Amino acid sequence: MDSRARMPRRPFVLAGVVLLGLAVALGALVAAREQLGIDEAWMSEVLEWRGPVGEAISMVFDFLGGGWFAILAVPIGAGIAFVLARRPWSALDFVLASAVSAGLCQLLKALFGRARPEEILLPLDNGSFPSGHTTNAAVIVVSLGLLLRRAWIWVAGMLYLVAMAFTRTYLGAHWLTDTLGGALLGAGVALLAWCLLLPKLRVEPLGARR
Repeated sequence: MDSRARMPRRPFVLAGVVLLGLAVALGALVAAREQLGIDEAWMSEVLEWRGPVGEAISMVFDFLGGGWFAILAVPIGAGIAFVLARRPWSALDFVLASAVSAGLCQLLKALFGRARPEEILLPLDNGSFPSGHTTNAAVIVVSLGLLLRRAWIWVAGMLYLVAMAFTRTYLGAHWLTDTLGGALLGAGVALLAWCLLLPKLRVEPLGARR
């Protein structure tokens, strides 16, 4: 019997709402105080680690987590892969979570209007909180983890999320709390999208999930 048939949605819905609430609360905090001590301390550390190799690696993550590749190629590619695997509801879940999280991220950027670090190495001028790259990474990790239910996906995904968050601060594109806010936002949206579609996900053919 599919374990999801016995899985209650309420705890996951609650977790998703809490994560979104924490993301908004953190945004309100940084908007009110502009800078937090942890942000300034972390940026000081990161500036000491900068070098050509680190910058090159960080630019790779910049490409993977943003622009047309993250907004279009990843959701569409994942959606097509799920459809080919005869998992249309999983495809919808991934695309929905990606689209909603991207929209909410831009909304919060406009709402809080946080300035980016002065040490930024990229030509960016929109709001700093939350990090769109980290939001996207969290959506990918949580969505794939919930849909594919493989331990290695969770482990690899968390490593990717941490690396994305680190490289965003390394490039000076975001403060540390921006990346935390992005992770909370992305995880919360992914959880709620999965909960919304869980009744449909439960009836996808067993052979299509393996």
